[in-house]
Amino acid sequence: MMELNSTSVSAAVVGASGYAGGELLRLLLQHPRFELKIATSQTYAGKPVSAAWPGLAGFTKLQFTPLNEAIKGCQAVFLAQENGKAMHMAQELLEAGCKVVDLSADFRFRSAELYETWYSAHSTPSLAQSAVYGLPELFAKAIGRASLVGNPGCYPTASILALAPLLMAKAVSPENLIIDAKSGVSGAGRAKFGLDYHYPEVEGSVSAYKIAGTHRHTPEIETVLAEAADMPGLQVSFTPHLMPMTRGILATCYACLNRDYSRTELIEVYQNAYANCPFVTICTDHLPATKHTLGSNACHIGFAADSRTRRITVVSAIDNLTKGAAGQAVQNMNIMFGLPETTGLQIGGLWP
Repeated sequence: MMELNSTSVSAAVVGASGYAGGELLRLLLQHPRFELKIATSQTYAGKPVSAAWPGLAGFTKLQFTPLNEAIKGCQAVFLAQENGKAMHMAQELLEAGCKVVDLSADFRFRSAELYETWYSAHSTPSLAQSAVYGLPELFAKAIGRASLVGNPGCYPTASILALAPLLMAKAVSPENLIIDAKSGVSGAGRAKFGLDYHYPEVEGSVSAYKIAGTHRHTPEIETVLAEAADMPGLQVSFTPHLMPMTRGILATCYACLNRDYSRTELIEVYQNAYANCPFVTICTDHLPATKHTLGSNACHIGFAADSRTRRITVVSAIDNLTKGAAGQAVQNMNIMFGLPETTGLQIGGLWP
């Protein structure tokens, strides 16, 4: 793990006019150790950051730039572009000495073949194989040694954190795992202009999409849970839903317990798993809601076991743009630079 003195770390955000990029700017501008030097955007090049993000007016004089060689001079580079872009940039950045966190799917899979099955051809399969999956609650040690981290998807973050402790403790069967998840519209990205995302179509309505194992986050969830629990071949039934809200994810997960567990035993499973994880809260007296984590890097987890069916229902809530994207990216970069993972991220949820 790289140790830092008290000097700042120069940082760049590539793709800073998208929702995840904008959230990165919000977090980095108040970070005590990362100094935001470059924010790129083809659409807003030459314009101030506030042109895309009015809420940041008065916080920075930085202007958006197009992609340029100066990015290689930054120590920390966040790639917040669409899938298929980072794989063509990462090698040069690493050779220039940058540490890179990619928020797309390009480096979430060690297997390029699996990536190509769900996305497109991968131009740097050896780099994908060496990248570390950036879920700090499970892989902090590997992240601390990494130069390239693939930031998890938002749905996988909520789902994996909900189910991993039970699977690692062998408390549930790896069969018949069901994830029913809901997301705010911002999860689709700022450039999504499909009819389904227009306000009149979304408001007052809830809709399922990419059902029956067809969503791209399905193999990501399966791969990471299988690795964490040492259960090769693990499969899940994952159903995402679009909700009429801007941000937030609620994942309701179902698993079959291997025996009758007391509530105290199940609480201990989760508390032991996340004892050293400052952003995970185990809710023992209420169930999580998306409003509880809004704008924060927190994940709230609650559960109940049904003795009649010997099934446990686990509810996990995160902000899809913070813990599900930008906040987790900063958390990963903190670890990569030897900083406390909470640095710049000790922000409570907005309420009400």
